[in-house]
Amino acid sequence: MAISRRQFLLSSAGIIAASQVPQLVLAAKEPGFDYVITAEEGSAELIHGINTSIWGFNGGYPAPVLRAKQGKRIRIKFINKLNEPTTIHWHGIRIDIAMDGVPFLSQPPIMPGETFIYNFVCPDAGTFWYHPHMNSTQQLGRGLVGALIVEEAETIDFDADIPLCLKNWHIDEKGEFTELSIPRYAARMGTPGRYETVNGKHKPTIEIPAGGLIRLRFLNVDNTLIYKIALKDFPAKIIAIDGNALSEPVPLTAHEIGAGMRLDIAFIAPEKSGEVIEVQNGKGRLFFDLLKLQTVTAKLPKRKNIPALPVNPIPEPDVKNAKTVNFLFEWSGAMTPADKNGIPKHEFWTINRRVWKGMSKSNLPVPLAELKLGKTYIFDMKNVTPHKHPIHMHGHTFTVLWSNKKKIRPYHTDTVLMEKNERVKIAFVADNPGRWMFHCHVIEHMKTGLMGYISVV
Repeated sequence: MAISRRQFLLSSAGIIAASQVPQLVLAAKEPGFDYVITAEEGSAELIHGINTSIWGFNGGYPAPVLRAKQGKRIRIKFINKLNEPTTIHWHGIRIDIAMDGVPFLSQPPIMPGETFIYNFVCPDAGTFWYHPHMNSTQQLGRGLVGALIVEEAETIDFDADIPLCLKNWHIDEKGEFTELSIPRYAARMGTPGRYETVNGKHKPTIEIPAGGLIRLRFLNVDNTLIYKIALKDFPAKIIAIDGNALSEPVPLTAHEIGAGMRLDIAFIAPEKSGEVIEVQNGKGRLFFDLLKLQTVTAKLPKRKNIPALPVNPIPEPDVKNAKTVNFLFEWSGAMTPADKNGIPKHEFWTINRRVWKGMSKSNLPVPLAELKLGKTYIFDMKNVTPHKHPIHMHGHTFTVLWSNKKKIRPYHTDTVLMEKNERVKIAFVADNPGRWMFHCHVIEHMKTGLMGYISVV
């Protein structure tokens, strides 16, 4: 049966999926709030016919897709139904510090049974996500991750707009959780999961309208892995990186997204119903199926071009008058300090020879850098470790200027994936006052040293 564009967009909030794919649904609303969400124990059928006990937003997975409008306020009532403290960080949003969701640095931990109101404006359109910033290995690893879509202020006429949350679960063939962190892996690229999913399903098939203009939003919500996205023998263009539109779309060949990173691509689907497009993930030099897209008949206008998205209003850095701050990311190898009881406290990674040791209400470490409000800074970053690191900054969007490893066409982002032995220069205007986390988004790297914060005053 043919479907109209309106019917397609109304199916599951812009997503129509094959029967084996769970629909992504919008979170519930309540008078005075745009959304009400909880963090709680629940279950998900990750492996067909097997229920896995997880921690999920609203008790399930995939998490509710939250949608906001660029330049508009969003109000979210959050209830912690876990048996431990938590928060929500709104990854990639240039947000007021009180809403950033980092315990002690920007807000008190949200204790079991407590409610916290997140109330903020989304200045930028794009693909973002949300997750806790407490006990991150466990809370993210067990399922507390979700998509936040900020729609452009002006309507962009896509026929299908599909978020795709990529996550490898640390579960065995019975759906039971295995170790989320193993020290020997934490000291390398992190402990990989065993069961690869897209929106909670392994190698799903998702239906798209034949002849339609399709937008795919890839979100790497994994604790550890890098995904290398490609379409097999089918043309597509990159339209946005990490929530920031490119001024001009560029052809997709294969694009890496580290933990926490996002990628938006667009293409025009085949006009014939029943055609299949294979979306692949590169591992080394080989590519493997990640999911399939299958066309279904749709009554749509004929598409000819892939539009450029409006560029977000990011302040332009004054590079000529910028102050340079140097950052050195190093590996401390087999050092294993122990606490007074002899229990190992693994510290594998450092920023400027400092290990992140955590914080509390009465004990905040000194910042990695103190920046003056309104001034432009260049961060000259060197990764002298033998592993890759997706380096993420809260509260700001920066411009990647230069790399010693690859040719850079300057672009805006909140996370940059640094190769081993790579040096990268980024620039940004320190226009958002507060104490902002600056860290690797491989969760085990972050938890074993590769984290700190910058202060903007």
